[in-house]
Amino acid sequence: MTHHPVPVSPEALSELLVETCLTAVASAGARPLRVAIDGADAAQPGQLADRLVDPLRAGGVAAVRVRAGDFLRPASLRWEFGKTDPDSFYDHWLDAGGLTREVLTPWAEGGRYLPALWDAATDRAVRADYRPVPPRAVLLVDGPLLLGRGLPFDLTVHLRLSAAALRRRTPADEAWTLPAFARYEAEVDPASTADVVVRADDPRHLAVLVRA
Repeated sequence: MTHHPVPVSPEALSELLVETCLTAVASAGARPLRVAIDGADAAQPGQLADRLVDPLRAGGVAAVRVRAGDFLRPASLRWEFGKTDPDSFYDHWLDAGGLTREVLTPWAEGGRYLPALWDAATDRAVRADYRPVPPRAVLLVDGPLLLGRGLPFDLTVHLRLSAAALRRRTPADEAWTLPAFARYEAEVDPASTADVVVRADDPRHLAVLVRA
């Protein structure tokens, strides 16, 4: 456990997170582990989650990736108040109930999970088959605004960007989402609640705080 952010390279961060996950699996008696990699798209949480898969598998666990972006609500619900409404983005885009029902709950029970539910590009349900939860498994779910929703994760990682870095690294056509992230900071304060906080303003020079 670190009480202050410690400078870390991207490679060392991956090693630290893998070690943290493996320790959690061992301490839970090999019970399947549910891990959130939370962060704005500008912080690239999906890339970090992807980097953990092979080392986790090398460590003797079955690492599985699920994208929160595959559990969005239909466009008619997401865009009810317009395509660029930040409050809708915050409150209504993610199908938190579907993610819990189809993935997080069965994962904890060792049942069968659905790897994807909705294709936002085609605005159609994904024709995915249910899959059995492997033994000694780690689920890595990446996406923005994942904390503070009551989603049942066992370990949470938050990639923190300062307001200036988030604004700088967010594409112009997505700048309308910035008020949603400001609201997230104000209402959830994810950096104070996540088990692992990564300061990611400079992707080459990170700092990490571990509470888990």
